[in-house]
Amino acid sequence: MKVVSIVGARPQLVKLAPMAAAFAAAGHHHVIVHTGQHYDADLSDVFFSGLDIPDPDVHLGIGSGSHGVQTGACLSALDPVLAAERPDWVLVYGDTNSTLAGALSAVKLGLPVAHLEAGLRSFNRRMPEEHNRVLTDHAADLLLAPTEQACRHLAAEGLGGRTTLVGDVMVDVCLRTRDAVLERRATFPPLPGGIDANEPYLLATLHRAENTDDPMRLRTLVEALADLPVPVALLAHPRLVARADQHGVKLESGAVRVGRPLPYAGMVAAVLGSAAVVTDSGGLQKEAYLLGRPCTTLRTETEWPETLADGWNVLVDDPVALGATGWAATAWRPAPTAERGLPYGDGRAARRVVEVLDQHAGSRLLPV
Repeated sequence: MKVVSIVGARPQLVKLAPMAAAFAAAGHHHVIVHTGQHYDADLSDVFFSGLDIPDPDVHLGIGSGSHGVQTGACLSALDPVLAAERPDWVLVYGDTNSTLAGALSAVKLGLPVAHLEAGLRSFNRRMPEEHNRVLTDHAADLLLAPTEQACRHLAAEGLGGRTTLVGDVMVDVCLRTRDAVLERRATFPPLPGGIDANEPYLLATLHRAENTDDPMRLRTLVEALADLPVPVALLAHPRLVARADQHGVKLESGAVRVGRPLPYAGMVAAVLGSAAVVTDSGGLQKEAYLLGRPCTTLRTETEWPETLADGWNVLVDDPVALGATGWAATAWRPAPTAERGLPYGDGRAARRVVEVLDQHAGSRLLPV
């Protein structure tokens, strides 16, 4: 079986790691195409080296741009690659512009498409990622769902016949990395601004357009982080840095200490060392849950509702509305005592994905 994986951004590279290992273990021909949607070394190169992912077979070097420009550039560059490879499956990951472009290129060339992490829904149509998810799911032949809730979303949209529950490959890599970090404490990454890893601190990220494009919204969120009573290690995505410079918002103030994004193992170590997490990232919400750290999500909704159970994750759209005391008590709250269960699977999702792809290779599931 020949599979082309199309990736382009940090979260996809993390998902690619267990998939590349599973394809290799099964002896399948796996071609990696990197669109270059994330071109910063901190968001790309370090994940290939740090997670033992083979180097991309094709690197398109698309780079940044508006959503339309970036999606169009990916689509144009992918057409000749997929036409030349003619794989049994084109595998797309998650919800980025690279995901949608990969799916569109493949279906227009008559190639079977499988969508890994299918069925997630935030029901927030202001999010570009939401449109990418929905359009990709409706174009794809095979929908590889990470959770029971994702399966229900797909069934409600008439896509149940193409859906298979496989679990979440992020669990595979997160738990494996957690175990490696816990076995070698000496590799704990330095935290920004001299934060002492042996003292309580919060880990934070902020990058979504809805939180960074509006100057007042960005300023309000940064000030809320700055007012917290413990140090905040803000791992600054290039988008956040660019928007803060553009809007004249000073990121490093009060409790906030700014650092660069970390390699995946470093991020896992930083989450494990933290008292809690504050983020707008879908991936980090789930990683906090898997690693047993309370998370506060700076959004009105989440595509990972399972994390909300028992207060492990709390949605806060407006920290100011909580008041200084309420915001501090929410962001810096103790971990719940309730069991978390296994809503995202048992850490063997990648192997199941390979088995499902192999089972359906050569067959077309469309039309349903």
